[in-house]
Amino acid sequence: MEELDDELLLKIQKLSEQGDALAEDGKFSEALSFYWDAYDTIPKPKTEWEATTWLLAAIGDANFLSADFEAGMQNLSNAMHCPNAIGNPFLHLRLGQCQFELGNLDRAANELTRAYALEGEELFADDDTKYFEFLKTKIKLEKPKKKPWWKF
Repeated sequence: MEELDDELLLKIQKLSEQGDALAEDGKFSEALSFYWDAYDTIPKPKTEWEATTWLLAAIGDANFLSADFEAGMQNLSNAMHCPNAIGNPFLHLRLGQCQFELGNLDRAANELTRAYALEGEELFADDDTKYFEFLKTKIKLEKPKKKPWWKF
């Protein structure tokens, strides 16, 4: 995979950091402006750059946290076409949550199952319990088995 040149990457990172600071303060629409400016800086085809993955993750997260679930679903789905997105527990979690909120329960269950399989219950700890409760109705969650004392 090619890498962005240092100057361009630095510009993208600075814009993203400004967006992150605003998002941490709950200023999601302002954060999105910086994230989209950073996204626009990425060369085409955008789906070939890892920076696109983490920018669309930040955008989708801001969409989710501001209750724009349709935009979140679109942006996180687009992220899945970028490097290292499939198998990223956070991306699967947020995409599943957006699908849940949009009433796409089969898709929500699929994405939340992926997130759970990759990271476990602790990934759900900082979010509304409704997502994990929903997941428990869709899959059988098994407690980790303790090894017998003689197999340590």
